[in-house]
Parts: sequence; structure tokens; C-alpha cells
Amino acid sequence: MKRLLLISSLLFPLGALAADIDYTLTVKDHLFQPSEFAIPTGKKIKLVIRNQDSLPVEFESSDLSREVIVPGHGEVTIYLGPIESGTYQFFNDFNHTMQGTIVVNSASGKVN
Repeated sequence: MKRLLLISSLLFPLGALAADIDYTLTVKDHLFQPSEFAIPTGKKIKLVIRNQDSLPVEFESSDLSREVIVPGHGEVTIYLGPIESGTYQFFNDFNHTMQGTIVVNSASGKVN
């Protein structure tokens, strides 16, 4: 019985990470693709960042309080939200010319 409780308590946080919407952001040719996308207000987002380039990138957003390194030819998953309406900027901290925007509003539909 103790094992069952321990296993259940370890698995519970995984359920808390369930997202309403899955979205993929790709890094290719030293650009975020797409560089801007829209998501609906109040939804939890699973964002997969796929780096198709050989150099690592650092996805960073002060607006979203996120910072993660994505290795070359690798991918990372982050969870966001629920997010309030607004515009949220992100960039590659290793190359500040790589920038993007997430637009969150009630009119946005499922994006992926």
C-alpha cells in the first residue's frame, strides 16, 4: 500500500502539466519559425521548441519568465499558462536578432 501511495504521489505532478494546446516552435536557418503566433487567453500551452540548426539557442522570455537552452538538432518542451491576454516577446539570448512574439487573446483559436 505504501508503494502505491508513493507511486501515485510521484505521478500526480505529471497530470498537472497537461496542456490545453500543443504548439511547436522551430528554429531553422537561425530564425524562429513562426516568428509570431497567436494562442487563446486562459489556456495552458505545451510548447515544443525544435532546433534544426547545429548551434544551440537559448529561448528566453522575460515576459513569460522562461529561459531554456535548446541544443543543436535537439528539442525542449516547456509549459506555459494559463496566459492572460497580451503580447509576449521571446528571443535567442545567444543571438538577439532572433526574436518572436506570442499574441494571446480571446479571439485566437487552436493554433496547431
